[in-house]
Amino acid sequence: MTATTATPGSLLDLHRAGRLAADYPQVRARLSVAPEAEFQRAGQLLARLDPEEVLRAHPQVPLVRVAVTGHGNLAMLVPPLTAELARHGVLLRPTVTDFDSYVAELSDPAGELHASRPDLVLCVLDPMMVLDDLPTPWDLDAVRTAVDHRIALIEGLAEQFVVHSEATLVLNTLPLLRRFTAQLVDYRSRARLGALWREAGARLLRLGERSPQVVVLDLDPLLAEGVPASDPRLSTYAGAHLSAPLLAAYAKEAAHLVRHLQGRTKKCLAVDLDETLWGGVLSEDGFEGIEIGEGLRGKAFTAFQRAVRQLAAQGVLLTAVSKNDLEPVREVLRSHPGMTLREDDFVRVRADWQAKPGHLREIAAAIGIGLDSFVFVDDSPHECGVVREHCPEVDVVPLDAEPALHVEKLLADGWFNVREVTAEDGERTAMYRADAARGELRTAHASLDGYLADLGITVTLAPAEPGEIQRISQLTLRTNQFNLTTERLQPADVQDRIDDPTRTVLSVRVGDRFGDSGLTGAVFLRQSGEVLTVENFLLSCRVLARGVEGACLAAVLRQAEAQGVRVVEAEYRATAKNAKVARLYPDHGFRETGGDGATTAYRHVLEELPAVPGHIRLIDRTESADRPEKEGR
Repeated sequence: MTATTATPGSLLDLHRAGRLAADYPQVRARLSVAPEAEFQRAGQLLARLDPEEVLRAHPQVPLVRVAVTGHGNLAMLVPPLTAELARHGVLLRPTVTDFDSYVAELSDPAGELHASRPDLVLCVLDPMMVLDDLPTPWDLDAVRTAVDHRIALIEGLAEQFVVHSEATLVLNTLPLLRRFTAQLVDYRSRARLGALWREAGARLLRLGERSPQVVVLDLDPLLAEGVPASDPRLSTYAGAHLSAPLLAAYAKEAAHLVRHLQGRTKKCLAVDLDETLWGGVLSEDGFEGIEIGEGLRGKAFTAFQRAVRQLAAQGVLLTAVSKNDLEPVREVLRSHPGMTLREDDFVRVRADWQAKPGHLREIAAAIGIGLDSFVFVDDSPHECGVVREHCPEVDVVPLDAEPALHVEKLLADGWFNVREVTAEDGERTAMYRADAARGELRTAHASLDGYLADLGITVTLAPAEPGEIQRISQLTLRTNQFNLTTERLQPADVQDRIDDPTRTVLSVRVGDRFGDSGLTGAVFLRQSGEVLTVENFLLSCRVLARGVEGACLAAVLRQAEAQGVRVVEAEYRATAKNAKVARLYPDHGFRETGGDGATTAYRHVLEELPAVPGHIRLIDRTESADRPEKEGR
């Protein structure tokens, strides 16, 4: 029996046996290969689960609290949202507010919505919230008045919400229904109505620019794929003003956002080559025989390469893993006239006849990220199955023989979605290629000390600037290995800490002979009298094992002493991925003062301060403005 045919029966059997909660960790893998019809059924089954029952059996399962509110009946949203989140390994605890209660719920900090302490609030907007306000008969002026009133109301609600809540608020654009536009018999009026409606949509989309806590989903791309906006019967009889297929598509987009907010955004795209980046088999068809750039299939593969390169330009690391000989692959990447992607677009290229799971593990270790940060794309069902079996952490995108669908399949799950692309994202591929050059330098040196001295490392520690907030938030969401508490912070959370007079947020920038690694770390501090607390300390995996952490801690402790602090406290919260920093604080003079198993507390009394590592040039801008900037070794 294949995995696909086993999946629905197995989930249903688990449900019937009352073991769906006990065996919940199996759900993610099963849903990843479930056909659409069975995926919908799985949503119905999973929505009946008590989240507390799952957490009692598996306390390590990440939980997200989502409040759903809006103008219409939104009960149909919960099952697909539950299934989409389960497919990404996240457990949903939903709160669905009463029908048409969104105004009261968003504005009342004592209401049901705020009381549920949501991580995410889905305020689902529908066109009837405007259309219900129109007189009969209506004209364009009436529509304009109704639209302006409703959008102004939503703008005000969003402003009130971010004052009272730390949750992310999700809004959406309003579909324009044909059964509404067709009531105008002249084309000029219809065009004016379309323009008016889209201007309202633009106002909604711009709300995301006003507050980092607000995300606006544009429903037009979903509707352009053929998803029906509304079912007139459900809208009339049940008050469900958006169709079930549209709510399912909305749930998928919302799940992508949750995955990002929980720090589970993918970082690396590993692609096959034959029948994936180009048509044909290089080892059989040769340099001249592969299909790329010309012909119908060749143009389809070019479109796929263009999409992949677009992702790479926004910070997605690109690797190639292929059953091929390396030199012919390099020749194609370097000189084939039809190629859009070139060798410099990849951080690693692995081409030989070994098993692909081994190469994925090797690449993950070489670039310092976990396997759960990878998305693997291949046209071979066998290779996809092997990777699923031997690297279950890796998400797999199976392609088929139709290259015109490659782009759609790659982008369907928004694996790499982030709230905002930062300046560092655009330079990420170059930075990781520079890491390969550092590896070559390390090999050339007989000792680690000689290598570090030859690197010429500079570390700059400074108070965070407004333009760095997005990047610092991104670091808290994406960094797992060197993250002392793994507390995830949204941009608004970082801003709150910067604005708090008792707190300080420091940015860490690192450079060396191979270039600037950019903003690669952050330190979060809080002071109360003579006690300074390191609330969190995190560094990108790209700058580990170079003494950067020692330089940062030395600077923090030195500055604390200069400001009259007597004690510096810190905490390490163990996770499955940050074991390598378990000894960070004791190795730098902190003493353990307690803990509860997963969390360990430390204290430094500033009697003996650690020195900045000798191979690092420290630029310390944390000192007050009236003191001269200090650069030291």
